[in-house]
Amino acid sequence: MTDESDETLMLRFQAGEPRAFEVLVSRHRTPVFSFLLRLTGDRGRAEDLCQEVLLKVVKASERWEARARFRTWLFAIARNLAVDEARRAVLRRADPLEGVPAADPGAGPEGAVAAALLRPKLEAALAALPAEQREVFLLREHAGLRFAEIAEVTRTPENTVKSRMRYALETLRARLLALGVGPGDAAVEPARSATP
Repeated sequence: MTDESDETLMLRFQAGEPRAFEVLVSRHRTPVFSFLLRLTGDRGRAEDLCQEVLLKVVKASERWEARARFRTWLFAIARNLAVDEARRAVLRRADPLEGVPAADPGAGPEGAVAAALLRPKLEAALAALPAEQREVFLLREHAGLRFAEIAEVTRTPENTVKSRMRYALETLRARLLALGVGPGDAAVEPARSATP
């Protein structure tokens, strides 16, 4: 069952197989939590929202149709819950983003120290992005969604999504350079996936 597609697992869950949902949760809980953490900047809120996402998936599972990609649908739910939460918490102070990015375990002690020193600078640069750019950046770089999927999740034209990503990258580079992080430092250039 673990090698089946998300869509097949969702169909199995709709047919009454709870194990299929367990596999979906094991695949997607960490990426959804990571996305929500980076979006909200608050571990507790991200955990609560992640649980809400999973509950919404269970409640809405009967209405899900196989023509929709499960991952896109899942991140749309996560994004919508985060947006609703942000609207409710406009006056709440957000703590710095956590978890951006972890040290590469193969990089050795020097790499771990460099990542630890770089992390606060990355957090500051990412937190300073406009909300729309940060959202697109996180969906692309951390959730691994394609531009077309991000457009569907955010209900924004794909060209707008690409433009927001470009501006986010330009702004991040400029802010990191202003903070003294050069192109040779680890994690300055976000990983680009091969799929558009």
